[in-house]
Amino acid sequence: MVHAVPSRSDALRAHRAAGGGLAAVLPIHYPRALLRAHGLLPVEVWGPPGRSTASGDAHLQGYTCSIVRCALSFALDGGLKDAQVVMVPHGCDSLQALGSLLLDLVPPGMPVLPLYLPRGRRPADEEFLAAELRAVGSRLAEITGRRPTDGELLARAAAEEAADEALAALWEARPRLPHTNREFYRLLRAREYLPAERFTPLARAALDQPGPAAEGLPVLLSGIVPEPASLLDALDRLGVLVVADDLACSGRRVYPPAVHSDPYRRLAQSLMGGPPDPMRGDPFAARNAHLKRLAEEAGALGALFWEVKFCEPEQFYLPSAQQALQGRGVRCLTVEVDLADPLPAAAVNRIEAFAETLS
Repeated sequence: MVHAVPSRSDALRAHRAAGGGLAAVLPIHYPRALLRAHGLLPVEVWGPPGRSTASGDAHLQGYTCSIVRCALSFALDGGLKDAQVVMVPHGCDSLQALGSLLLDLVPPGMPVLPLYLPRGRRPADEEFLAAELRAVGSRLAEITGRRPTDGELLARAAAEEAADEALAALWEARPRLPHTNREFYRLLRAREYLPAERFTPLARAALDQPGPAAEGLPVLLSGIVPEPASLLDALDRLGVLVVADDLACSGRRVYPPAVHSDPYRRLAQSLMGGPPDPMRGDPFAARNAHLKRLAEEAGALGALFWEVKFCEPEQFYLPSAQQALQGRGVRCLTVEVDLADPLPAAAVNRIEAFAETLS
């Protein structure tokens, strides 16, 4: 088992008790180090799942993805009351619409910071993102009263890079680790709310945890987020082991370290160095090559695309990604879910039938 991973509520309670501030952050790519340098712990809002979306649905089209519907309802129902700021990266049109709603129509009671991410990886895109991060940093300074030096920003960047390296090491070591799917993702997703200085030692300790390697039919898990979490219990019960990850909440955020002496360029380089991602508008060929490499290196027999309903960027890339994997002999299954709903029994039945084709 993975020990000593605090729950989200316990971690936030302890952080607030110590006088720390919080930043509620929507998916997907954002500058953790910049928020930490301004005294704010980023806490990610992936929904949250399993809640009523009634208050948010009054402001959104029926075909909006459930992450945005749940998040808006959570904000309107007071779920963000402990945060000092809300950051909304432009990961897709739905998130952009959510940012506009929170800025102009249904303000949550604290500052809302949009973050515009480039849809390319050219030098000009890096310059744009560095300038955008500088602008966000100036706004954070107005809100928090803190003006970190370049040295402080670089130190925070180094700490986050160490945590990202630990995250990458966990996936590299996955085939020999003893953890179940549920235990492994409990640790991985602690990155969404734990400070880097707490996550890194937990990850390193897990790498040294003794025990026989977990067993199961090896699969690649792709999509946005593994919710409802009972999905992981179902995979454990059915003897399916996730050995490679292309989830937006995890594998797509294994950022490489950067070396630029300017802190904002360093943050931009790291954010732009992550794996190919539909939310970045990366070329099909780059994404397909990445997925094939993940599957081959981990020995995955199948790929489970666990998709949030109405997620247009994901659906746009899906046919090409499946064709690329199937061309390498990797069987594929796609399941669409609404995060506001419990795990559908029909989805579990489909995964069970899929597992039988892999055995």
